[in-house]
Amino acid sequence: MAASAKVARLTTLALFSPTPSPSGPKPIRPRARAPPPISISMDPALVDPVHLQALMLSCAHSCALRLSPAPPSPCPAEPVDLHKLRTALAHSFVVVSVFCGARFLAEGAEGQRFLGLDLDLGLGRQGERRLVGFGRAVSDVGLTASVHDVVVHPSLQRRGIGRKIVDKITRVLHSRGHLLQALL
Repeated sequence: MAASAKVARLTTLALFSPTPSPSGPKPIRPRARAPPPISISMDPALVDPVHLQALMLSCAHSCALRLSPAPPSPCPAEPVDLHKLRTALAHSFVVVSVFCGARFLAEGAEGQRFLGLDLDLGLGRQGERRLVGFGRAVSDVGLTASVHDVVVHPSLQRRGIGRKIVDKITRVLHSRGHLLQALL
């Protein structure tokens, strides 16, 4: 009886004890910080193109920059024309925007410089809601759709906001009977 108790105890310990790995103990990853209180909207009218341009620039999103073709002298990148950004928004099949209070953004996020551009990322006063995430989908309005321009403010990245944007777009596309295309 005592032998069976020892076997049961050893088996239990083996189940709950970590197995040693040849490379040593696994590093413990810190838990991801929870996102701040956010609101998600699918109304494209709530997206101010100026704020979207600033968000894309803060994330170094390639869509937000217009590079001059082979300039003779080094010149900095310029923000994309707001008229083109408005056109892209108007022709989007699904638009998802995420807002949160300005107090949840990292301090010092205002007045950043990117590629030689002075950015005023202070898109509102303290206490106001700011555009902190964005994503859109374009479609042939028949069979397929593809997701584009998913961006999240740098101080709020890696908190699951981008995943929420993509999940929302995917659910809407599937509910409308579209197949999601992967762009490679």
